[in-house]
Amino acid sequence: MMDLKERFLKYVSFDTQSDERSETFPSTDKQKVLLSYLKEELETIGLKEVTMDEYGYVMATLPATKGYENVPTIGFISHVDTAPDMSGAGVKPHIVENYNGKDILLGGDVWLRVEEFPELSFFKGHTLIHTDGTTLLGADDKAGVAEIVTAMEWLVAHPEMPHGKIRVGFTPDEEIGRGVDYFDVKRFAADFAYTMDGGMEGELEYENFNAAGAKIHISGRNVHPGMAKNKMINAIDIATELNGMLPASERPQYTEHYEGFFHCVGIQGSVEEAELSYIIRDHSSEKFEAKKQLMWDVVNFLQRKYGEKVLTLTLKDQYYNMRKMVEPHPQVIEKAKRAMIEAGVKPQVKPIRGGTDGSRLSFMGLPCPNLFTGGENFHSRFEFLSVQSLHKVVEIVERLILNATYAERN
Repeated sequence: MMDLKERFLKYVSFDTQSDERSETFPSTDKQKVLLSYLKEELETIGLKEVTMDEYGYVMATLPATKGYENVPTIGFISHVDTAPDMSGAGVKPHIVENYNGKDILLGGDVWLRVEEFPELSFFKGHTLIHTDGTTLLGADDKAGVAEIVTAMEWLVAHPEMPHGKIRVGFTPDEEIGRGVDYFDVKRFAADFAYTMDGGMEGELEYENFNAAGAKIHISGRNVHPGMAKNKMINAIDIATELNGMLPASERPQYTEHYEGFFHCVGIQGSVEEAELSYIIRDHSSEKFEAKKQLMWDVVNFLQRKYGEKVLTLTLKDQYYNMRKMVEPHPQVIEKAKRAMIEAGVKPQVKPIRGGTDGSRLSFMGLPCPNLFTGGENFHSRFEFLSVQSLHKVVEIVERLILNATYAERN
């Protein structure tokens, strides 16, 4: 069997960044390189019905042990793409054995400081993998991919451990909200599933943000500044005015728990033309709708002030809170809690301040809560991963499968 840490390090050597500006699916061809590699790897370790379709989705089956064919089918799903927020090319992982609980120099003058990232204290004594400070690491979500593949390899190598049918799925483009646009739930054919896409050890999540994306295009009018009075329309000024009209207290850096936000993720332009990109998030459906309405109200106000054609808003929903789709299936949560406890991990049931493929899959008829992977500070140069937590997840997956198998037979 391949060492779990080495498997993860192999996966992060692939650049799989997605691109929200692309109109193709997947949004980048380089994601298919890792997906093709995974297809071959799953075939090599002995899984059956291994496929990769035209969209890049990789699916595979670990057939049920003879006599256990009637046990409900469990699915495990992770995404291969990394976030557009930061480069995932040329990742140079650094390994810290027996972490001493102090600040870590990533590279140059970039530090991972305990004062700024207090969760580091939990990992004292762990083996940590971090970046050199120039890229993200890719634990989101290649840690989840490595955990699933390793758990399947272990089960294939231990035929004495009975289990029902297990389905595995790897997706592209999760980071840009398109991960399951063409995912065939019927073909995946699981009764319930788990995404392996969480962070801190113990996280078990079945509530996530309602999410929308907004783009505002601003058409200005540029003339010589010495002749600009009553003529110039500065698109940059309008962009900053718009951003200032949104509540400053409702930005990611000022919110936590169930609080939603407006997050400006991109701004570019000149006097002549500018564009703003936002993500809008809230756990509450009512507050989510109110936030979207506020965005429309701000744009409409500025249209009346500067001209209707000066500003154009495109606002699209991306995914919704899966809670109402998962709560009718409490056994799916309880199975995961039990597996964590048996593995010596305290379950932390909490809302996701983000989204997963599982949120949309739950609305497509596949109840799909989210389990932790052991990574922290996703989408940034400060991303790191605990090797001990990696191994805990593999154990939890194995226990979850075995417990579900025996529960259905007894």
